[in-house]
Amino acid sequence: MPSNAQIKRHAILVDRMAEAVGVDLQEKVLRGEVTMEEIETAVYRCTACTDPEGCTALLEAGGKAVETPPSYCRNSRMMARLKG
Repeated sequence: MPSNAQIKRHAILVDRMAEAVGVDLQEKVLRGEVTMEEIETAVYRCTACTDPEGCTALLEAGGKAVETPPSYCRNSRMMARLKG
């Protein structure tokens, strides 16, 4: 089971990646397009990522403009669905 620190780190990564690809998770929750449970599941999927350092580097290098999550992202389908 992931530690609290790991969960926090990956929650931040999920939120940053969503923002980078143009998805406002809070807005999507308010509109009923995604549930908090789905976001929680996304965070847990992220904790099993094979390259969180690469994801972090991509987000830092790309600033706030990333077209899509990296190919290894376990949440790429969810991000694509929410992006529309």
